[in-house]
Amino acid sequence: MYDLADHPADRAAAPIVGEYWDQPGPNSVSWHSHRRGQLIYAQRGCVRVQTEDALFVVPPHRAVWVPPETEHAAHYPREVAFRGLFVIARLCKTLPQRPTVMQVDSLTRELIDAAVRLPWDYPDEGREQRLMAVLMDRLVALPATPLRLPEGHDDQVRRVMQALRDDPADNRSLELWARSVNLSERTLTRRFVDDTGMSFGAWRQQLRLTLALERLAAGEAVTTVAIDLGYGTPSSFTTMFRKALGVPPSAYFS
Repeated sequence: MYDLADHPADRAAAPIVGEYWDQPGPNSVSWHSHRRGQLIYAQRGCVRVQTEDALFVVPPHRAVWVPPETEHAAHYPREVAFRGLFVIARLCKTLPQRPTVMQVDSLTRELIDAAVRLPWDYPDEGREQRLMAVLMDRLVALPATPLRLPEGHDDQVRRVMQALRDDPADNRSLELWARSVNLSERTLTRRFVDDTGMSFGAWRQQLRLTLALERLAAGEAVTTVAIDLGYGTPSSFTTMFRKALGVPPSAYFS
């Protein structure tokens, strides 16, 4: 196994190279960075990508773009078919400058699958280079999706966040959460927005959405996920999901 601090893709001859592997069970990749930009894509399964500022939970048909020199870690909770791309820094200027979730369409999915199987020393001119050029055009055009969960840095905000991660169905009001960390409701409201750019309610909903995506990608029933995440009925969960992502849970993975 290679050293993550010196990934061979960073030393590859070609400007864009790929990596692929299939694994039947859970897998975690510790904190590291690459000199190249990286597209993290699970063709099957789900991936959780952590950066210093945010958490991204990405099911199939979505990918995480990680810019060069960005510290990150990844966790694959179940079976996964990993497909990754590494793009030399000079070609990353037209791609997002911070970690971003992208919506992968069927054409881009097939291009990624072909690209990751190419040798890392393909010639500057030829079909391989043309395929990579088309793929780069597709990546630049992919729409971003709102699957980013900001991390907190304030100690009391982080305590509330961790409690919600431990029990996402906890429906306590903001006033009660503020009391639990010895703050006023007004102060906790302000600190949440200052720390994350989101209100407390929006952050809690985003946490539940990211957790739901991971569980739905594993095949769990919508009703079970909805109740476990604190929604009174599956329909209220579906309403939230549709409002956030444009489609109901049943259509998201089709």
